[in-house]
Amino acid sequence: MQFRVADTADIPQMMLVRLSVTENRLSNPSFISEEDYTNYLQNRGKGWVCEEDGKIHGFAVVDLLGNNVWALFVDPAYEKKGIGRQLQMLMLDWYFKHKDEDIWLSTAKGSRAESFYSISGWEQAGLTESGEIKFIMTKSVYYAARQLKSL
Repeated sequence: MQFRVADTADIPQMMLVRLSVTENRLSNPSFISEEDYTNYLQNRGKGWVCEEDGKIHGFAVVDLLGNNVWALFVDPAYEKKGIGRQLQMLMLDWYFKHKDEDIWLSTAKGSRAESFYSISGWEQAGLTESGEIKFIMTKSVYYAARQLKSL
């Protein structure tokens, strides 16, 4: 498997991965458009994909303007292979090279993602208006965890 920077040609496959997940599903698949992906990749931040034989199995997108993780998803058939962890590391390495501010994300309560982020060192910071758990990662916590290789 290869990890690389995402580009707009990857968007159709990224959208397929996003729609394949069994947790944190979109209630309305048309809620996030191809234009949204393009905006985040070209104007707001950067993305990465995990690819094998021309097929994308996972992707992550960080929003530099909003200081948040816009997306981190792995095809359910490829879970537990370290894809999410590697994508998270690429994304956070890049983010903290460009920003000193904390980064945040949100995810559904009781999801595997909640456990993944807790184990990775993200700190819970309450709930969002929609009832999801909000997590925060500081630069110092990230680099400490990175040195301990717990990410």
